[in-house]
Amino acid sequence: MSVTEIIAALLGVANIALLVRRSIWNYPFGMASVAFYVVVFHDSLLYSDAALQVFFFVMQVYGWWNWYHARDTEGLAKPELLTNGGRLLWMGAALAITVAEGWYLKHYTNDSAPWMDANTTALSVVAQYLLSVRKIENWALWIITDVVQIGLYAWKGLYPTTALYVIYLVMSVLGLIEWRRHLVAATPREATA
Repeated sequence: MSVTEIIAALLGVANIALLVRRSIWNYPFGMASVAFYVVVFHDSLLYSDAALQVFFFVMQVYGWWNWYHARDTEGLAKPELLTNGGRLLWMGAALAITVAEGWYLKHYTNDSAPWMDANTTALSVVAQYLLSVRKIENWALWIITDVVQIGLYAWKGLYPTTALYVIYLVMSVLGLIEWRRHLVAATPREATA
Protein backbone atom coordinates (compact mmCIF):
# COMPACT_ATOMS: atom_id res chain seq x y z
CA MET A 1 0.00 0.00 0.00
CA SER A 2 1.35 3.42 -0.93
CA VAL A 3 0.27 7.02 -0.59
CA THR A 4 0.06 7.15 -4.41
CA GLU A 5 -2.38 4.22 -4.45
CA ILE A 6 -4.55 5.77 -1.71
CA ILE A 7 -4.72 9.13 -3.52
CA ALA A 8 -5.55 7.40 -6.81
CA ALA A 9 -8.31 5.39 -5.13
CA LEU A 10 -9.91 8.42 -3.45
CA LEU A 11 -9.87 10.39 -6.69
CA GLY A 12 -11.41 7.36 -8.42
CA VAL A 13 -14.30 7.24 -5.96
CA ALA A 14 -15.05 10.93 -6.54
CA ASN A 15 -14.89 10.32 -10.30
CA ILE A 16 -17.37 7.43 -10.27
CA ALA A 17 -19.76 9.16 -7.86
CA LEU A 18 -19.99 12.08 -10.29
CA LEU A 19 -20.33 9.71 -13.28
CA VAL A 20 -23.33 7.99 -11.70
CA ARG A 21 -24.95 11.42 -11.36
CA ARG A 22 -24.11 12.19 -15.01
CA SER A 23 -22.07 15.24 -13.94
CA ILE A 24 -19.51 16.57 -16.39
CA TRP A 25 -17.30 17.44 -13.39
CA ASN A 26 -16.32 13.78 -13.05
CA TYR A 27 -13.60 14.29 -15.62
CA PRO A 28 -11.00 16.31 -13.64
CA PHE A 29 -11.14 13.68 -10.88
CA GLY A 30 -10.86 10.88 -13.43
CA MET A 31 -7.84 12.40 -15.14
CA ALA A 32 -6.03 12.84 -11.83
CA SER A 33 -6.87 9.31 -10.68
CA VAL A 34 -5.59 7.60 -13.83
CA ALA A 35 -2.39 9.66 -13.75
CA PHE A 36 -1.62 8.29 -10.27
CA TYR A 37 -2.60 4.75 -11.29
CA VAL A 38 0.02 4.65 -14.07
CA VAL A 39 2.64 4.55 -11.32
CA VAL A 40 0.73 2.10 -9.08
CA PHE A 41 0.18 -0.49 -11.81
CA HIS A 42 3.66 -0.18 -13.30
CA ASP A 43 5.19 -0.79 -9.89
CA SER A 44 2.92 -3.87 -9.47
CA LEU A 45 4.08 -5.42 -12.79
CA LEU A 46 0.60 -5.01 -14.31
CA TYR A 47 1.84 -3.39 -17.49
CA SER A 48 -1.40 -3.66 -19.38
CA ASP A 49 -3.24 -1.88 -16.58
CA ALA A 50 -0.52 0.80 -16.50
CA ALA A 51 -0.79 1.36 -20.26
CA LEU A 52 -4.57 1.35 -19.97
CA GLN A 53 -4.38 4.41 -17.71
CA VAL A 54 -2.80 6.39 -20.56
CA PHE A 55 -5.73 5.41 -22.79
CA PHE A 56 -8.14 6.36 -19.98
CA PHE A 57 -6.56 9.79 -19.72
CA VAL A 58 -7.06 10.45 -23.44
CA MET A 59 -10.65 9.12 -23.22
CA GLN A 60 -11.29 11.36 -20.20
CA VAL A 61 -10.37 14.40 -22.31
CA TYR A 62 -12.56 13.17 -25.19
CA GLY A 63 -15.43 12.31 -22.85
CA TRP A 64 -15.31 15.73 -21.22
CA TRP A 65 -15.59 17.35 -24.65
CA ASN A 66 -18.36 14.97 -25.77
CA TRP A 67 -20.41 15.32 -22.58
CA TYR A 68 -20.09 19.12 -22.75
CA HIS A 69 -21.75 19.04 -26.18
CA ALA A 70 -24.49 16.53 -25.25
CA ARG A 71 -26.13 17.78 -22.07
CA ASP A 72 -29.79 17.99 -21.15
CA THR A 73 -31.54 21.12 -19.88
CA GLU A 74 -30.16 20.45 -16.38
CA GLY A 75 -26.59 20.37 -17.74
CA LEU A 76 -26.25 16.60 -17.26
CA ALA A 77 -25.13 14.04 -19.84
CA LYS A 78 -27.90 12.43 -21.90
CA PRO A 79 -27.55 8.61 -21.87
CA GLU A 80 -28.26 6.56 -25.00
CA LEU A 81 -28.51 2.88 -25.99
CA LEU A 82 -26.37 1.06 -28.53
CA THR A 83 -28.02 -0.70 -31.43
CA ASN A 84 -27.84 -4.52 -31.51
CA GLY A 85 -25.26 -4.23 -34.28
CA GLY A 86 -23.24 -1.84 -32.14
CA ARG A 87 -23.30 -4.27 -29.23
CA LEU A 88 -21.98 -7.09 -31.45
CA LEU A 89 -19.29 -4.85 -32.92
CA TRP A 90 -17.98 -3.74 -29.53
CA MET A 91 -18.06 -7.25 -28.05
CA GLY A 92 -16.12 -8.51 -31.07
CA ALA A 93 -13.60 -5.70 -30.53
CA ALA A 94 -13.22 -6.70 -26.86
CA LEU A 95 -12.61 -10.33 -27.83
CA ALA A 96 -10.04 -9.40 -30.47
CA ILE A 97 -8.18 -7.10 -28.06
CA THR A 98 -8.18 -9.82 -25.37
CA VAL A 99 -6.71 -12.46 -27.69
CA ALA A 100 -4.07 -10.19 -29.22
CA GLU A 101 -2.96 -8.56 -25.99
CA GLY A 102 -3.12 -11.77 -23.94
CA TRP A 103 -0.88 -13.55 -26.41
CA TYR A 104 1.58 -10.64 -26.43
CA LEU A 105 1.69 -10.33 -22.63
CA LYS A 106 2.15 -14.09 -22.18
CA HIS A 107 5.01 -14.37 -24.67
CA TYR A 108 6.85 -11.05 -24.39
CA THR A 109 6.47 -9.76 -20.82
CA ASN A 110 6.69 -10.94 -17.25
CA ASP A 111 3.07 -9.87 -16.64
CA SER A 112 1.88 -11.84 -13.64
CA ALA A 113 -1.64 -12.50 -15.01
CA PRO A 114 -1.49 -12.03 -18.80
CA TRP A 115 -4.90 -13.35 -19.85
CA MET A 116 -6.83 -11.80 -16.99
CA ASP A 117 -4.94 -8.54 -17.46
CA ALA A 118 -5.68 -8.57 -21.19
CA ASN A 119 -9.36 -9.36 -20.68
CA THR A 120 -9.94 -6.59 -18.16
CA THR A 121 -8.00 -4.22 -20.39
CA ALA A 122 -10.14 -5.07 -23.42
CA LEU A 123 -13.41 -4.70 -21.52
CA SER A 124 -12.18 -1.48 -19.93
CA VAL A 125 -11.20 0.02 -23.30
CA VAL A 126 -14.63 -0.70 -24.74
CA ALA A 127 -16.44 0.41 -21.57
CA GLN A 128 -14.47 3.67 -21.35
CA TYR A 129 -15.22 4.52 -24.97
CA LEU A 130 -18.91 3.73 -24.50
CA LEU A 131 -18.95 5.86 -21.36
CA SER A 132 -17.38 8.78 -23.21
CA VAL A 133 -20.17 8.61 -25.82
CA ARG A 134 -22.83 8.17 -23.08
CA LYS A 135 -23.95 4.61 -23.91
CA ILE A 136 -25.72 2.82 -21.04
CA GLU A 137 -24.07 -0.49 -21.91
CA ASN A 138 -20.80 0.87 -20.50
CA TRP A 139 -22.10 0.08 -17.00
CA ALA A 140 -22.65 -3.62 -17.72
CA LEU A 141 -19.07 -3.90 -18.97
CA TRP A 142 -17.76 -2.07 -15.92
CA ILE A 143 -19.67 -4.46 -13.65
CA ILE A 144 -18.03 -7.49 -15.29
CA THR A 145 -14.61 -5.83 -15.25
CA ASP A 146 -14.92 -4.77 -11.61
CA VAL A 147 -15.73 -8.32 -10.49
CA VAL A 148 -12.63 -9.71 -12.22
CA GLN A 149 -10.37 -6.88 -11.07
CA ILE A 150 -11.43 -7.30 -7.44
CA GLY A 151 -9.94 -10.80 -7.55
CA LEU A 152 -6.85 -9.74 -9.47
CA TYR A 153 -5.95 -6.81 -7.22
CA ALA A 154 -6.61 -8.77 -4.02
CA TRP A 155 -4.27 -11.48 -5.32
CA LYS A 156 -1.59 -8.83 -6.04
CA GLY A 157 -1.97 -7.36 -2.52
CA LEU A 158 -3.28 -4.01 -3.79
CA TYR A 159 -5.78 -3.71 -0.96
CA PRO A 160 -6.81 -0.03 -1.30
CA THR A 161 -7.33 -0.67 -5.02
CA THR A 162 -9.29 -3.85 -4.26
CA ALA A 163 -11.51 -1.86 -1.91
CA LEU A 164 -11.87 0.81 -4.60
CA TYR A 165 -13.05 -1.81 -7.11
CA VAL A 166 -15.63 -3.09 -4.63
CA ILE A 167 -16.89 0.48 -4.41
CA TYR A 168 -16.70 0.76 -8.22
CA LEU A 169 -18.79 -2.40 -8.50
CA VAL A 170 -21.52 -1.01 -6.26
CA MET A 171 -21.39 2.35 -8.03
CA SER A 172 -21.49 0.70 -11.46
CA VAL A 173 -24.69 -1.11 -10.47
CA LEU A 174 -26.10 2.22 -9.25
CA GLY A 175 -24.92 3.90 -12.47
CA LEU A 176 -26.72 1.33 -14.59
CA ILE A 177 -29.91 1.77 -12.56
CA GLU A 178 -29.73 5.58 -12.59
CA TRP A 179 -28.89 5.93 -16.28
CA ARG A 180 -31.58 3.41 -17.21
CA ARG A 181 -34.13 5.27 -15.03
CA HIS A 182 -33.21 8.55 -16.73
CA LEU A 183 -33.44 7.02 -20.21
CA VAL A 184 -36.84 5.50 -19.52
CA ALA A 185 -38.10 8.82 -18.07
CA ALA A 186 -36.74 10.77 -21.04
CA THR A 187 -38.18 8.43 -23.71
CA PRO A 188 -41.45 9.78 -25.06
CA ARG A 189 -44.32 7.40 -24.57
CA GLU A 190 -46.13 6.33 -27.73
CA ALA A 191 -49.76 7.30 -27.73
CA THR A 192 -52.11 4.34 -27.48
CA ALA A 193 -54.88 4.15 -30.03
